[in-house]
Amino acid sequence: MRSLPRHLLQTGPIGAPGCIGGWANVWEIVAAWRDVSGSEAKRLGVIADQLGIHERQVVIALNYAAAHRAEVETRVEANDRALDEAERVGSERERLLA
Repeated sequence: MRSLPRHLLQTGPIGAPGCIGGWANVWEIVAAWRDVSGSEAKRLGVIADQLGIHERQVVIALNYAAAHRAEVETRVEANDRALDEAERVGSERERLLA
């Protein structure tokens, strides 16, 4: 994290790669980027609006992710697995209650 301005990238509640704007994790911004289509400018605007941060902060997060790709990918993949498991449990719950 030393490669980016400290006041713009902070250690998050679960440790590095940190938070942007006080709460948006870098991995969350990367995951959101993958879910939004369109030009770079459009994606920046949509994600900034969704997360309540400035477009510049989205760029900072993406730059950090590019410099620390393996670390960020590990977080994104862990979140994807957790989401898959939550969906599986939700489906099982629906079947149980049917």
